[in-house]
Amino acid sequence: MRLADPCQENRWLGNNITTPTENSKRHDRRIFYGWFIVAASGLVVFSSGPGQSYVFSIFIDSIIEDTGLSRPGVSLLYLASTGMSAVLVAIVSRLADRYGPRIMLVAIGLGFGAACFGMATATNIVLFYIAFGALRALGQGSLSINSILLVNQWFVSRRGRAIALMGMGGVLSNAFFPPFARFLINSIGWREAYAVIGVVAILLIVPVTLLVVKNRPEDVGLHPDGSSEPPISETRRAMVGGQRETKVFSSMSFWLLALSLGTPGLVSTALVFHQTSIFEEKGLSATLAAGVFVVFAASSAVSSIIAGFAVDRIGPKALYAFNMATLLVALILVVAVDSVFMAVVYVLVMGVSGGAHHIVQGVIWAHYYGRNGLGRIQGSAMTINFCASAVGPLPLAIFHDLTGSYMTGMVVMMALPVLSVLALVKAKPGSTLIAAESGVV
Repeated sequence: MRLADPCQENRWLGNNITTPTENSKRHDRRIFYGWFIVAASGLVVFSSGPGQSYVFSIFIDSIIEDTGLSRPGVSLLYLASTGMSAVLVAIVSRLADRYGPRIMLVAIGLGFGAACFGMATATNIVLFYIAFGALRALGQGSLSINSILLVNQWFVSRRGRAIALMGMGGVLSNAFFPPFARFLINSIGWREAYAVIGVVAILLIVPVTLLVVKNRPEDVGLHPDGSSEPPISETRRAMVGGQRETKVFSSMSFWLLALSLGTPGLVSTALVFHQTSIFEEKGLSATLAAGVFVVFAASSAVSSIIAGFAVDRIGPKALYAFNMATLLVALILVVAVDSVFMAVVYVLVMGVSGGAHHIVQGVIWAHYYGRNGLGRIQGSAMTINFCASAVGPLPLAIFHDLTGSYMTGMVVMMALPVLSVLALVKAKPGSTLIAAESGVV
């Protein structure tokens, strides 16, 4: 793919954005174009809402009523499509390494809109399964991973805050799409609602990608963070980059880190999936179980912003240790919940933990392995994370059926954050590369 001429890019981007030519040495305080990339990526994350659980949950009852599908059947389809998303994200992230996130976002955006149209027009169960599988696979993982990869290309020293700001797209999506979907279903029906949402998704994703997105700052004569020179760490890393993929995937440190990072997804998905039942077991209402998600969203958003700025100073390992500590506190609180106040405190802590994890998951792989070939590494790690999330509700359900209560399962789960911290201490991600760069190996 031919790179645009930096001088032409400078004219196209305007005078108020930093876009020096290759010969320019000046470094000023104009707006770095990377922040426009963050805004575009945030819009993509916002637009992925129709493929996320919080939107699909609005359609479930209407779909069951219209198609005659059983609730277990829809749940099984949901599990299978989440598995499909886990596989697809590993493939898409590798394609992003080869062709760039820009092309991938255009293709995925068109496919995502087509999946919405497929949901609207499916006339038999096979077509419905295909459409829903595509909707979930493209929306849950493929749009998100390309947005994360894109921001990681444009930022190094300010990566955490950039990921945090991009994540606000998900917060706004959570606030906008469920009521929007409910309004459309009540007004024109669930099939027509999916058609409208498909048009909205294409109009939000494709034009902004074509007009704004650039794969790397180097494509327009820039460096990450708007710096006047390349990051020193990546200059050293380039010397041994050719052997990186083999070393990474044969490294115990990679697998320790990737598996430990699956803990928050496994635990939080299990707790959220069974939240209504857990609350009712403790004498609290289903209405409260649904209402406290507002507290969760607010605390997660605030935590994400704070964590985004903090990770640039303390690094992702320290933030992940905090993430595990708050997750352990949340598990202790949910066991002790016996009042509305305790329920709110529990969900508040869960939100803090979730916001921190969002930042860790977004920055840690680029932090330790650099930008070059990042898709292969981060995509593989995200596949493991999706699998952990898909499995999460099952162990808690089994413990409930065996003991008649969620208590035992939640106590057993308390071991996972502790084990994850131990794995984190043992893992030394990127250490092989650092040693190779220094001439030790």
